[in-house]
Amino acid sequence: MSSPASLYEKITLRTAQNTDQNVTRMYKGFSTLSPDSENFALYDFQLIKQDILNHFYTRQGERLMQPLFGTLIWDLLFEPLTEQLKNLMLQNVQEILNYDPRVRAEQVIITPYESGIQLECKLTYVPYNLSQTLQLRFDQANGLLTK
Repeated sequence: MSSPASLYEKITLRTAQNTDQNVTRMYKGFSTLSPDSENFALYDFQLIKQDILNHFYTRQGERLMQPLFGTLIWDLLFEPLTEQLKNLMLQNVQEILNYDPRVRAEQVIITPYESGIQLECKLTYVPYNLSQTLQLRFDQANGLLTK
């Protein structure tokens, strides 16, 4: 019978061959939601965007041991959109965007639409100095579970 130490000597690990020798990646992550990824890996810009989407599509209070993580927009969907409520949502959105140091919000617009709320954020991805407008719709069709 072989000793455990001799078993470890028999294990050989092959390193993955990187075909992109000139590409330097700052961030690496994992997502099963990415339709264009063969191995579910996300890098850099796509990873930052997915992290932000995860934060927005999490209802505040639904993450274990982090009751303030997520957005409260899901709980305010069917309330009348008063200026006070709009300011509360805007504050929550800014907190979420400030949570991630890799992005900076240039502009945030909250508007009602059909049966929900539309959020439009002009973001600058700080490590890349790249700007993009992110448009999110919060309504029953986007995954809201009614109580």
